[in-house]
Amino acid sequence: MTTEFLFTDSDFSRVRTLIHRRAGIALGEQKRQMVYSRLSRRLRELQLPDFASYLDWLEQRQDGEEWQLFINSLTTNLTSFFREAHHFPTLAEHVRKAKQPVTVWCAAASTGEEPYSIAITLMEALGDKAAASRVIATDIDTAVLAKASAGVFTAEQVRRLAPERLRRFFNKGTGSNAGKVRVRPEVAAMVKFSRLNLLDSAWAVKEPVDAIFCRNVMIYFDKPTQKKVLDRFAPLLKADGLLFAGHSENASLVNQAFRPLGQTVYELARSRAAGASS
Repeated sequence: MTTEFLFTDSDFSRVRTLIHRRAGIALGEQKRQMVYSRLSRRLRELQLPDFASYLDWLEQRQDGEEWQLFINSLTTNLTSFFREAHHFPTLAEHVRKAKQPVTVWCAAASTGEEPYSIAITLMEALGDKAAASRVIATDIDTAVLAKASAGVFTAEQVRRLAPERLRRFFNKGTGSNAGKVRVRPEVAAMVKFSRLNLLDSAWAVKEPVDAIFCRNVMIYFDKPTQKKVLDRFAPLLKADGLLFAGHSENASLVNQAFRPLGQTVYELARSRAAGASS
């Protein structure tokens, strides 16, 4: 098959090394066509003749905007409102029993559907008390964070929401925004978006939180990276805090810090919880 840009085995290997080093993402051999398709856009934008030239150019700039665009190109952002719906009643039950105010960290915010679903759940579960609670929403991809912060969604993106939720938590767009909705200010006020790379040596999230949502992220990491991230999550959870993982992630996520509580829901192992309480 004739391709627009030369993309050798060596080029693919370099891409896999660089994205693993920068973002922890472990790309399998089957991702070669995806890598070519997504990064070709960067070559066209920069008017570079082949992948080797692009990767040379990238590595000469150890930091900067192009590295972020490289990461943005290779991240996957599949999300929807109340995806994996069984998690949200569990969260609601948990926060009703929690000491107020509640803080939840959404570690892969994508375009915003998940953190806003969390905020809506807190409002439904806590009523007026929810105003003092907050959702920390982070992602490595700056492009999706910009969309998330705007809080604007198409009718297609919210079509599965119950009519009552649409009326209560969203405003209908008018004029040029007809057919779209925006999250209401009281929902948006609960959510703070910021960029965070789970591989960074320091995280902006430092306080103990009631729950961490890190769903369908670990599947992109190799085992050592998974363990490293899980070990760092543990001290950030309150003693009775919960970790919500994705449907593609299973008991392999359980390590010395966590044990399964329900369907892809985890709690701190007893020894960690006891230590956090003392």
